[in-house]
Amino acid sequence: MTIIISNEDPASQNIGDMLQQIRDWKSIEVDCEKVIAAFEFKRFRLVEIDGLHIYQDGLDRQLEACGLDSDIIIFASRHRSKDRRQILTVHPTGNTKEAKFGGHPMELAAAAPQAMRSIFLNLKTLAKNEDFEVTLESTHHGPSDLETPSLFVEIGSSEQEWVDPVAGGIVANAILMIDNENVPVAVGLGGNHYAPRQTKLIEETGVAFGHIFPTYKLDDLDETLVRQAFDRSCGDIAYLDRKSMNARQRNRLTEIIEGLGYDVLRESDIREMDGVPWQFCLELRKKMNDICPQGRTRITESIKSDLKTACKSCVCPKVKVATISPELLREAEKVDRTKLRNFLDTHSIAYLEHRDGSFSHTIIGIDDDCARLVAEELTNECINILKEHYDIRYEKDEGILFLITSKFNPALARELGIISGPLFGALARGETVTVDDMTVKPEMVYEIVEKPIRVKNIYID
Repeated sequence: MTIIISNEDPASQNIGDMLQQIRDWKSIEVDCEKVIAAFEFKRFRLVEIDGLHIYQDGLDRQLEACGLDSDIIIFASRHRSKDRRQILTVHPTGNTKEAKFGGHPMELAAAAPQAMRSIFLNLKTLAKNEDFEVTLESTHHGPSDLETPSLFVEIGSSEQEWVDPVAGGIVANAILMIDNENVPVAVGLGGNHYAPRQTKLIEETGVAFGHIFPTYKLDDLDETLVRQAFDRSCGDIAYLDRKSMNARQRNRLTEIIEGLGYDVLRESDIREMDGVPWQFCLELRKKMNDICPQGRTRITESIKSDLKTACKSCVCPKVKVATISPELLREAEKVDRTKLRNFLDTHSIAYLEHRDGSFSHTIIGIDDDCARLVAEELTNECINILKEHYDIRYEKDEGILFLITSKFNPALARELGIISGPLFGALARGETVTVDDMTVKPEMVYEIVEKPIRVKNIYID
């Protein structure tokens, strides 16, 4: 892991000095044109170069030629902005249409999402009692020609902060505390330059971000650049800050991303899968796309807890699916949706919702018995809900449940001399009426209606 210090950047020098103070680095001899000095400490290498970071295209290959190959390159740098806010930032590099500050147009450097997430979280922890804001930034400036995964970590935004030893110490420690946690990687689209929604998601959920593009650059993105963003981020999913873009941008990008074979997730989707092993999420989303392509997955807290035990050594149990009668579920949901949701949320399952928010008849568990038993219990729960509102008859051998209702029949009322009007309404409400000294009771103009519903469970491997 190589940390790059620039001799032309005061913030970089500050971070380099603090790194030297915190750890006992060993000087190493290097015959390399750009390298001023190099040091090593355990898994880290500290390299001071001649020149600004943003113009170091091809630096990874140059260092490798000097025997300084690396898995990750971390550029310790300054951050400059007009508002002069006290800020610590992390971001990948690259350009869309223009390359005003290093790199090449339409080129993205290889990002380091897991390392970027780790450093960001470390900065948040270390800066907790200081006056520095910690945030992601969207992808910008050079270098863009880097095959080795890289990131910038920066101190901003004025000369005062660049040389602040407190800021330098926070960044230095955040780098040394790096831990490459294996979490899903999203490519972020939308928002402003400081990517507030993506920043919040990294802070509050188990997701990492690779390349991030603000709303003002979305129209620069074509299929080639979107593909490059996923490839250079090793991305798993896309996250769209939907409220920050118009419908045209949203639809165009969704079509490109899905055409490349990636899922587009909402913030609620990412929060829903938080705490669930990514391997299980992948299988769950694949199953959902087969069963309910436009739907949403709901993962209960109980199954999240079970998965922590069940998923060992990165191996998770297979997704198991059972279904109940969609008609039965639909009728019960019409009557008491709240009771159904309470039932679903208190079992160790995942379940699906259609695009309109209604429940899918699919139950997902992590073993055969769980999915099947919950489907059976859900069937019984639906029947109990319907019993509270209907008379029912169950033909067990045929697996058919009949919902029995009394329904007002206008034709029967007309036969008794009652025409449309207020008397119709009274009878429909179950009230007795009088016509020409004749008493007409509701049961005289009502008919029994039986609605059949198949309720046999089906288990799917």
